Amino acid sequence: MGAIIQPLSLLAMIAAGYMLKRTGIFGKRDYHVVQGMVFNLTLPAAIIVSFASNEHRLSLLWISLFGLLASAIPIFVIYAVTFRKSVRERAFLMLNAGGMNVGNFCLPIVTALMGTGAGINVVMFDIGNSFMMSAGMYVMTTTLLRIQDDGSITTIGDAPVGPRVRLTDPQARRLHRSSSLRKVLRSFYTSISFDVYIVMLVILLAGIAIPAGVKTFLGPIGSANAFCSMLMVGMLMDVPESRHDVRQILDVVSWKLIFAVVFGSIAWFFLPFGYEVRKSILLVCLAPTAVFSILFTERVLGNAKLAGFTLASTCIISLVLMTAANLILQ
Repeated sequence: MGAIIQPLSLLAMIAAGYMLKRTGIFGKRDYHVVQGMVFNLTLPAAIIVSFASNEHRLSLLWISLFGLLASAIPIFVIYAVTFRKSVRERAFLMLNAGGMNVGNFCLPIVTALMGTGAGINVVMFDIGNSFMMSAGMYVMTTTLLRIQDDGSITTIGDAPVGPRVRLTDPQARRLHRSSSLRKVLRSFYTSISFDVYIVMLVILLAGIAIPAGVKTFLGPIGSANAFCSMLMVGMLMDVPESRHDVRQILDVVSWKLIFAVVFGSIAWFFLPFGYEVRKSILLVCLAPTAVFSILFTERVLGNAKLAGFTLASTCIISLVLMTAANLILQ
């Protein structure tokens, strides 16, 4: 019964966030406050608590590599297959169908379904995934589609790919590369969650034990991650405005389902780990769109609302799929 009630509780949190916004208790932009708490407080605390609560072995780094590949490959696949679409449609698909919401969504759900011991597997997956979600997804999309450095797609139009700008002056090329590198690095090191992952990875490689007092101190904050994350998803929900918007959302959902089946099957049949690890990673492969997708979609397309509804829609679908998969694989 608990395997059903816990996901329903998370779904109720999403509904509560949406209703609080619709009734005017929360404003349309108030999700930024909750988002700030999640990225800077509850998620980092949940990551540290997972590391402090569970045994972490160097062999689990294979999960991190799998997470990196599972997040990067879809972007290349979508870019290759959608060459006939406009650059705006391709950008939306690459930024939303290629990302995985692991820390904010899968971590609280997998631990609710399988227990806190499964949290370390999710965290190890998200170490690789976070390389793409923190900045890699945005850099790859704008580079492949030749979107200008300022992220503005309005100067490109609806061609299948943006215009190529050639810099002939050597000094200009060096400055361009230096500026691009600084932007990429800044996207990484300004993400507190990513910084925490790196610190935890260093601790793992160095074999340092995290003091028990750290878990006790951060436990209450980490426990709030599930509630704050689901509330944020509900606050991001909004109704699409046109059939074109609905079609774009359905395209994202279709791609997400395809990649979920492919990478979930690989995780279940080919990862060299036991039942519990493979099951937890299979559940992670059913992850919805990443929260960072909203930020990057706003930066490139100026349409955070559509990305927010896409996130909320895929969250509900993922919740159903993860609950079903957990019951089937028990």
